[in-house]
Amino acid sequence: MQLPWSTETGYRKLRVWRLAIELGKHCYDATSSFPSVERYGLTSQIRRAAVSIPSNIAEGYSRRNTTELIYFSSIAAGSGSELETLIVVSYEVGYLPAHEAVALFNEAEDIGKMLAGMRRTLELRSKKR
Repeated sequence: MQLPWSTETGYRKLRVWRLAIELGKHCYDATSSFPSVERYGLTSQIRRAAVSIPSNIAEGYSRRNTTELIYFSSIAAGSGSELETLIVVSYEVGYLPAHEAVALFNEAEDIGKMLAGMRRTLELRSKKR
């Protein structure tokens, strides 16, 4: 069965959005083993930050306005930086093993770089108009 969101149209065709969805899934998996006392702490914060990244990309794209896409991409990038920080904290307190923390951090960092590149491209295009 083909899922309706699997078609690559609109924001769903953006590689950065697809990678951010994958990162969100990885964050949910990684936090499933966190202590139950963290349900409303680190677990919730990591999941919220991870979901915020593709959500803001989608919202900005759907506004059909370059200025709005730049704005929401900046919010997505901020959520990515927040997520990186939460990953480091999770490692430092012993909730994430090094290999998992490094993998998640690298994914978040790569998405942040992609968002920065997208914003630069959009800003250059909007200045040429």
